[in-house]
Amino acid sequence: MRMAMFSTKPYDRRGFDAAVDGERIEIDYLDTRLDERTAPLADGAVAICAFVNDDLSAPVLQQLASGGTRIVALRCAGFNNVDLDAATAAGITVVRVPAYSPNAVAEHTIALMLSLNRHIHRAHSRVRDGNFSLDGLVGFDMAGKTAAVIGTGKIGMIVARLLWHLRCEVIAVDPFQDPHLLSLGVSYVDMDEAFRRADIITLNCPLTDDTHHLINAGTLSAMRPGVMIVNTGRGALIDTQAALDRLKSGHLGSLGLDVYEEEGDLFFEDRSDQILADDVFARLLTFPNVLITAHQGFLTTEALTAIAETTLHNVSVVAAGDACDNAIN
Repeated sequence: MRMAMFSTKPYDRRGFDAAVDGERIEIDYLDTRLDERTAPLADGAVAICAFVNDDLSAPVLQQLASGGTRIVALRCAGFNNVDLDAATAAGITVVRVPAYSPNAVAEHTIALMLSLNRHIHRAHSRVRDGNFSLDGLVGFDMAGKTAAVIGTGKIGMIVARLLWHLRCEVIAVDPFQDPHLLSLGVSYVDMDEAFRRADIITLNCPLTDDTHHLINAGTLSAMRPGVMIVNTGRGALIDTQAALDRLKSGHLGSLGLDVYEEEGDLFFEDRSDQILADDVFARLLTFPNVLITAHQGFLTTEALTAIAETTLHNVSVVAAGDACDNAIN
């Protein structure tokens, strides 16, 4: 059985080559991103494998179905880029990797917090330039600060636990309260209270209609001056222009991003020799209290192995006509 993998990077190929049984699944690795223009490259493939910025809208899914594709295997947890109704109508089963390595993203979340707080990124650049001044690098003790974890699923639960170990006062927002976090003394509150009380806010929730631009001009106004916000969930959880305005006014103390709402035109490619056309993103890069990584929260050896193994298992199960626990339509 042939599977066309879009948006393939060298680290993807290494992980899948180590996990695939070539006699059962033959992988056609494609560097290009999936969209209406590139969908015909999958003609004849029973399955396609897609990533977070691939286009799986209705027109693309219809093209895939007409070319013989019956399985869309997402090698990620999120599926906000998929028109699930259109997939079902086209006879395509969509499967995902719901939990490849929650530790990877959770640890990256904490790394962004600590780097922002202690200005590690700025200190590194200074020392490389022979500047050993400490002015402007003053941080704060994490212990005793109120940290709000928005979303305590598999990733958010670990983020909350790590913050608890750093002796933060941890509050959380989620319709489902985690028993382990409750046993640690984590308090579940509503969104308004979390925004009002938090010194640090971390976004670990999925992107839905309800959470789109969860961080906006109104919610930012309700937050404490100097608040730190870290987003390792999905880019569109934050209204970037509103965050930019609050950075300029000084109300938003620091911002850590591993995701960006317009990242589809930027991330996962080397664009160092190009003019940056995104004015909002370019402006973000000018702030010393903003730290951006290019959607690398998942990027650990353990996570890549789990992604490959689970994706291939999903495809094999669906191709055999069996029910797959990781199917989402």
